[in-house]
Amino acid sequence: MAGIVLGAIIAMTLVVAWRARVTRRRDTLSEFFVGSRSFVSLLFFFLAVGEIYSIGTLVGFPGGIYAGGATYAVWFMGYILLAYPIGYFINPLVWRGGRRYGAETGPDLYERHFRSKGLGLTAALSGMIFIIPWGQLQFAGLEVVVHAFDPHLTAVYALAVAAGLALAYIVLSGMRATATVSIVKDVFMISGIVVVGVAAWAAAGSPAPIFHQLAQAHTTGAGIAILVPAAAAPFVLSTIVFQAAGFYASPFGLQYVFTGKSERAVAKAQVFMPLYMLMYPFLIVAAFWAALHIHSLKATPDLAVVAAGQHLLPPALLGVLAGGAALSAIVVLTGLSLTVSAVVSKNLVRSYINPRATDPQVKRWAQVVVAVYLLISVLLTVLAPTLMLNLINTAYYGFTQFFPGLIAILFWRRASAWGVGSGLVVGDLVALALYFTHSLPWGLNLGLIALAINAAVLVAVSLARPGSFTPVAAQSAEPVEEAL
Repeated sequence: MAGIVLGAIIAMTLVVAWRARVTRRRDTLSEFFVGSRSFVSLLFFFLAVGEIYSIGTLVGFPGGIYAGGATYAVWFMGYILLAYPIGYFINPLVWRGGRRYGAETGPDLYERHFRSKGLGLTAALSGMIFIIPWGQLQFAGLEVVVHAFDPHLTAVYALAVAAGLALAYIVLSGMRATATVSIVKDVFMISGIVVVGVAAWAAAGSPAPIFHQLAQAHTTGAGIAILVPAAAAPFVLSTIVFQAAGFYASPFGLQYVFTGKSERAVAKAQVFMPLYMLMYPFLIVAAFWAALHIHSLKATPDLAVVAAGQHLLPPALLGVLAGGAALSAIVVLTGLSLTVSAVVSKNLVRSYINPRATDPQVKRWAQVVVAVYLLISVLLTVLAPTLMLNLINTAYYGFTQFFPGLIAILFWRRASAWGVGSGLVVGDLVALALYFTHSLPWGLNLGLIALAINAAVLVAVSLARPGSFTPVAAQSAEPVEEAL
C-alpha cells in the first residue's frame, strides 16, 4: 500500500511538471533558468522555501536530535529563524540587482555589477566547488530513506529513478517545473511530518512524558540531553550567526530570488516563510519518541523519524511520509541541477568556450550538463560514498563566503572587484585550512572566523584599490542596456 501511494505521488508530480510547460514562443533562456522573472509571491514562496527544506529536514534534523539531543535542534532552528529577517531586507535588493543587470546566475550579478569577467569566473568556480557535492548529499539522504523502506531495493535503481525524475522536470519546463513540483513536495512532506509527530504524541499521551523520561535517562547517562550544555553555547551561537548570514548568499539561493516578479513579491513571500517552522515541533516529538523506544539506531540515527513512522503509521500514511521524503530530495536536486547547468553553460561555456553561442545552444548545453551532473552524483553516491565527505562538510563554509561580496554589491560604493574576489578566495582557503587542520579558534565556528577574515580582506583591498560603483540599494530596478 505504501508503494502504491508513493507511486501515485510521483505520477502526480510528473503531471504537474508537464502542465507547467510554456508555449514555444515563451520558451526562452530566461524562462528556463529563472522563469522569465515572473513568479508571483505564492509561486516564488514555494520555490524558495521548498528548496530550503530538503531531505535533511526529514533525515538530518531528527537524526541529529537522536544522536546529539537539544543542541542540534537549537542550532538548526536558530539559524533558519535568524536567516528569515535577513532575507526580508536583502532579497528584494538582490532581485533589484538581478533585474537591473539581467542576471540569471549569481556569478552574473558579481560580474555585471563590477564589470569584471575575472570576478564572474572566480564566483563561478568557487560556487561550483561547493555546489557539486551538495547534490551528492541529497542522493545520500535518499539512499538512506530508500533502504529503510525497502532493504531489498537496489540503490542504483532507486537513485537512477530519482535522477531521471529530476531530469524530466527540468526538460519539461526548467525552473517553472521546480517551483510547481515544490508545491506538491511541500504538501506531502509537511503532511508526513505532522502525522508521524501526532502519532508519536498520541502513543505517549502527550509530549510531557517523553521529555520527562529523556531527562531521567540523561541523568543516569543512558539518554540524550534535552538542554544545551553551557560549554557548547559559544559554538552553537556562532554557528547560528554564521549560517544565517550565508543562508541566501549561495549561487542557487540568488538564482531563486531572480525568479520573483517584483521586489514586493519577494518581500511578501519572505514574511510567510517562518510559518514552515511550525512543523519542527512534530519532528522533535517524533525524534525524541524514537530515542526512547527504538534503540537500534545508534549507528543510523538519520532513520529516527522514518523508523518512528514504520512503528506508528498505517501503510497509506507511511506512503505519504515516503513520498514527502523522496520529493524533498528530488526537488532540491532539480534546483541544484539548474544552478549548475546555468553557471556552466552561461558563465563558462558562453563566456570562455563559445562566446557566440545562441540561446538554444546554451539551453542544450544546460540540459547536457544537468544529465552529466546527475549521473556523476549517482555514481559517486553508490561507488564512492565517502569520497566527497569532507567537501560536503565544508560546503556551507564555501556558500557563506559569498555574503560579504553580496553586501558590498548592495550597499558599498567603494567596493571593488579586486576586493570582493580577494576576500572570497581568502575566505574559502581559510575555511578549508581550519577544517582540515581540525582547528576551532576560541571555541567558535571556524566558518565565522573565515567570514570575518574575508570581510576584512574585502575592505582592505577595496580601500587600497577603490571602485566607484553605485550600490544596488541606491539604484532603480530598470535594466541597464549593456547588461541585456
